[in-house]
Amino acid sequence: MDGSLPRSPWTSTVTAELVEQVRRIGSGRPCLVVAHSMGGVVATAAAEQAPELLAELMYVTAFAPVNGVPAVQYTFLPENAGERVASGLSADPAAVGALRYDTGDSDRRAAVRDTFYNDDVDEVTAERYGPVPHSYVVCARDNAIRPDLQRLFVSEIDALSAKPTTVVEFDTSHSPFLSRPAALADVIAERLRP
Repeated sequence: MDGSLPRSPWTSTVTAELVEQVRRIGSGRPCLVVAHSMGGVVATAAAEQAPELLAELMYVTAFAPVNGVPAVQYTFLPENAGERVASGLSADPAAVGALRYDTGDSDRRAAVRDTFYNDDVDEVTAERYGPVPHSYVVCARDNAIRPDLQRLFVSEIDALSAKPTTVVEFDTSHSPFLSRPAALADVIAERLRP
């Protein structure tokens, strides 16, 4: 697996859908968009396509491919050493176009649980993406997107942004909405306050 995926019309379609949903929900006014994991790919593209609709983009242990690198390639960087996603795959993502796991055996099921619960994007520009305020929730015990990779995303976001990314760190796994839902809700609510 070399980490490259063919350009997928899925990303463009889902991005257009997210932009339309944000437009509808906010009645054309800017909204806070919260992205988790691979949802960061779509949210990043939406911030580039319609920055006027985003009051802020909050990444929660999410991919933030602002440099034109396919998101899946980040999983193979040294900053993501120790991740447990690739070793659990049942098929090559480049061949099947998805992350597939065989959960039929209890050992693999346990590995998937431990990994997740303990496509590239269009060019992102400083002119369009940069003015959107950004925040990032780093999850220190994430075994899918390792903390060093999360911090790399923050530095890459900051290289394009008008203002530094607000960073909050949780001592949680990849899914803080399950292990610390109230704390995550508080962080989101804080970002909504003027």
